[in-house]
Amino acid sequence: MRIHVADHPLVSHKLAVLRNKETASPTFRQLVDELVTLLAYEATREVLTVEHPIQTPVTNTVGVKIADPQPIVIPILRAGLGMLEGMTRLVPTAEVGFLGMQRNEETLEIHTYANRLPDDLTGRQVFLLDPMLATGGTLVDAINYVIERGARDVTAVCLIAAPEGVKVLEDKIGDRADVKLVLAAIDERLNEKSYIVPGLGDAGDRLYGIVD
Repeated sequence: MRIHVADHPLVSHKLAVLRNKETASPTFRQLVDELVTLLAYEATREVLTVEHPIQTPVTNTVGVKIADPQPIVIPILRAGLGMLEGMTRLVPTAEVGFLGMQRNEETLEIHTYANRLPDDLTGRQVFLLDPMLATGGTLVDAINYVIERGARDVTAVCLIAAPEGVKVLEDKIGDRADVKLVLAAIDERLNEKSYIVPGLGDAGDRLYGIVD
């Protein structure tokens, strides 16, 4: 597994505003969108392309275009949905799937409650979106889910991660597929409730409000 932490002043600035508990939901959503676009630039650095003949106003030449089959972008619901537009802005031809996963706050077990994905992901570049990599359970299950459907090139885009979650990902995924993790930051640790410290709170609640 490969890990890339985006080292850019705009990434650091936007992340600092996200962390601020006084940042309201509309601003939070906008900043997540902007931050993901910056991360998407790094996440798509190895997107597959093919040569493509084009005609400029001056002459004929050869450019490139994204290869078929098109990449697939999969936000992990619900918080990952807030990252979708920022990702597809850079890759508008990508297909979009959805994966609903929820962590039991007491047992920390992951429950999959929604799946809108192709049955066969063989040959597809897969981009998973999830704002927080805390214990690692959700992302491990999501990666296993797409690997079981044939995916071998998987990039996970997260805003922040805890070292414990990164370690779990490394241990559980191994070398069964080419997995890359793209982050804005790796934080200090998890607390006793498995929240990332310093973190930014519950990304889903801050994006969309608290739903009982």
